[in-house]
Amino acid sequence: MNDIEFIVKTIIEKPSMIITNEMSLPAIKKSSAQGCVQPHLLDYEKTCAGFSWDKILHELDGLPGGLGLNIAHEAVDRHANGSRRYQPALRWLGEDGTLLDLNFADLQGQTNRFANVIAALGVHKGDRVFTLTGKIPELYLAAIGAWKQVAVFCPLFSAFGPEPIYQRLCQGDAKVLVTTVRLYWQKIADLRERLPQLTHVLLTDAKKDLSDRLRSLPLCMAHASDKFVIPPTDPEDMAILHFTSGTAGMPKGAVHVHNAVLTHYMTGKVVLDFHPEDVFWCTADPGWVTGISYGIIAPLVHGVTNIVAAADFDAQGWYRILEKEKVTIWYTAPTAIRRMMRLGIEPRKQYDLRHLRAIHSVGEPLSPAAVLWGQQALGLPIHDNWWQTETGGIMIANFPAVDIRPGSMGLALPGVDAAIVRRVAPKSIKVIREPGIQGELALRPGWPSMFRGYLHDDRRYKNCFRGGWYLTGDMARRDTDGYFWFVGRADDVIKTSGQLVGPFEVESALMEHPAVAEVGVIGKPHPMIGELVKAFVSLKPESVPSDKLRLELIGFARKKLGPAIAPKEITFQENLPKNKAGKIMRRLLKARELGMAEGDTSTLENNSETTSV
Repeated sequence: MNDIEFIVKTIIEKPSMIITNEMSLPAIKKSSAQGCVQPHLLDYEKTCAGFSWDKILHELDGLPGGLGLNIAHEAVDRHANGSRRYQPALRWLGEDGTLLDLNFADLQGQTNRFANVIAALGVHKGDRVFTLTGKIPELYLAAIGAWKQVAVFCPLFSAFGPEPIYQRLCQGDAKVLVTTVRLYWQKIADLRERLPQLTHVLLTDAKKDLSDRLRSLPLCMAHASDKFVIPPTDPEDMAILHFTSGTAGMPKGAVHVHNAVLTHYMTGKVVLDFHPEDVFWCTADPGWVTGISYGIIAPLVHGVTNIVAAADFDAQGWYRILEKEKVTIWYTAPTAIRRMMRLGIEPRKQYDLRHLRAIHSVGEPLSPAAVLWGQQALGLPIHDNWWQTETGGIMIANFPAVDIRPGSMGLALPGVDAAIVRRVAPKSIKVIREPGIQGELALRPGWPSMFRGYLHDDRRYKNCFRGGWYLTGDMARRDTDGYFWFVGRADDVIKTSGQLVGPFEVESALMEHPAVAEVGVIGKPHPMIGELVKAFVSLKPESVPSDKLRLELIGFARKKLGPAIAPKEITFQENLPKNKAGKIMRRLLKARELGMAEGDTSTLENNSETTSV
């Protein structure tokens, strides 16, 4: 029995042991992930020991004349002014089969035009430029063009309704909005009187101006110069505003600065492992932080070809993109991987995926079964990594040249100090040195992409820090070799019969049953044991909900996890509520189960209305 077969057997028989790292398992060896291309990071310990962010800064250009650091210069202009001028930079695949190829020279000229357009509209340093579109080329031009003018770029999901849009435009002090004619009349027109600071709307598909404040972007671009000089940019100048939903109340606007490009560049190098001729595809919508950090900035900074597919998820369509575009590095989300797993397609038999060199995942923890599915179905293990909107970039990862432990978040990024801590007083924490002890994941401030604040909410920002650490709100463990293992959000961890149970552990166990497609687990108040473990289960298409199957799943979980941890209740639910990044929203499951207020649901997927059995 080889290592992979042993891991599969262990996952099937004792998945909880993998999650908690209570036994020694053979990892997926690094040689199976790195293929014929030598990774940039060859020796993790040596790299960490000799690492400094100053060294990373010197691998980038900086603005000519020592005038600062600007994301747009590092992502576009330095390539357009150099040897990669005609290298394909962005390939856009429209839903109707339309293709648009932009090399770095094209991208430079078009983003210069956009920068000149907004400058003519009175946009200055620090002013906010919002987009409300799908994955169309204009979104990417707006982002880079805004950074050139040292304006602040803020993307919104096109699926948002009017009120979530209003909240973000108002809270974010929007000055310019880029959107389509249809979305404007559907969602924006009735809001204009409530948004006096929104001075201009640029319509991406209007042939002529509709008023002085409602302009045709194509017409404006046609009249603008394709020459632009980026003004001096302080690395601490605000560049990006990402809104992230809280459990209640208004969304939070996380502020990121131009210096974040150091993290985007560094993680593109040592985690995603970009090489000059790579073809990269990040499936994340730019409304989500991943779609900006790794759907725009990181690949362009490295000068690789960046695939942008406008269409929504379709397994066969995505496999065709991987094949036709000869994608070498693919960055996607667990929800897409789970959907592919449940369809039973044999991709390597139906598609030519020989160019695919690495697969990465982010958004929520990746179960061991999914990691192994990648190895078996695609010929490559899937590299999970962890980060947040607030961190701005990858913080913990399974690196290409490091052994993978299925179910683990991986190792801390060089230059990032991560620890497990426990809150012991209102303003202090205790760092847990012993391996295997559950606590809160914390990061030592100082990495370049760390958020610099929540816009207009200093108190909320300060509450994220304690004792010299940023507290992530995620519960985790760290094993003897430094690998981190996700347990759950601090407010998701279940306290039952004196034990702390991480929902991810239970979800991973149930995912091993052949009838199960997806699982969400919550703690439900119980007068005797504190909370009981309840699971919401989405079945594979060929399986039918029944009391018999419910009892079978409870028994299946009890055998693997023990009676204290296994769910005592199971509800079958056709679709679990997810946000637009595909992350299962446990807090909504709990709120609906208990009849509580649901809080901010603006990032909820449209198709997540559910029926339960």
